Amino acid sequence: MNFQRIAVIGPGLLGGSLVRAIAERAPFSKEKGEGVEVRVWGRRPEVVAQLQAMGEAELASTDLAEVVAGADLVVLATPIGVMADCVRRLIDAGALGVGAVVTDVGSVKASVVAEIEPLVSASGAHFIGSHPMAGSEKNGLEYAEAALFEGAACLLTPTPLSDAGALERVDEFWQWLGAHTSRLSPEAHDRAVAMVSHLPHLVAALLVESVLGRSPEVAAFAGGGFRDSTRIASGHAEMWTEILLENREAVREALADFHRLTGESLAFFDDLKKEELHRLLADAKSRRDGFRMNGPHTPPQS
Repeated sequence: MNFQRIAVIGPGLLGGSLVRAIAERAPFSKEKGEGVEVRVWGRRPEVVAQLQAMGEAELASTDLAEVVAGADLVVLATPIGVMADCVRRLIDAGALGVGAVVTDVGSVKASVVAEIEPLVSASGAHFIGSHPMAGSEKNGLEYAEAALFEGAACLLTPTPLSDAGALERVDEFWQWLGAHTSRLSPEAHDRAVAMVSHLPHLVAALLVESVLGRSPEVAAFAGGGFRDSTRIASGHAEMWTEILLENREAVREALADFHRLTGESLAFFDDLKKEELHRLLADAKSRRDGFRMNGPHTPPQS
């Protein structure tokens, strides 16, 4: 791994897990002159105090420029709506060094890359979008895990403007953390995650509302099937509202296709179409049984 000083901007679940993963793999020792120096920016003093107590970052501060000064890799782990503002603040403060690499962990890419890449490039640094498909319905530093990225898919979203060397370094970084990397255009990324991440979250929320919103008393009888199908509906509502609206076109397309399938399935019961219902269930079982979770694969092309 060829980064020596990494600044993590935002110590939530993903940012905090990055801090722990890096510290575990390459603990920093100033005396010995080895390891990777990790610095973390947090907006709230109480979170910074928590980071300092953890002792896994060389510097934890509410001063954004202080954290980023001298970093050769900057990881934006804030909500996607504030990433560009963080970058502008860094550039205005002169904290983003020439040749530094900036990446992110955002769930939406087309809009993020379009806004941030020109800013970073104009400053003499390099931006490579990335999205580790890791996390849980939990949110916050207290749930951070060093092993969060091991075995996870990580989607890199280069553009024609991307620096080839920076792309290779970011790819190597995520592989060093245990992720399986793939490369897609920002637009192809957004279409893919709309189907495998954003739509499932929305469907889980709709299922909760359809059942517990109408008949809350049946919760006492729910087993593993309902719990497993709705677990991700416990995700942070504000964060998911931002994600779904930011990727609204791709999510709408995925939801429309899902709506078409649910409409077609009503006919199975209206007309007692046993064979069609069985075919649907058998096809779904076969596809799910053959599904490989977050392994190496050939990504869809734009």
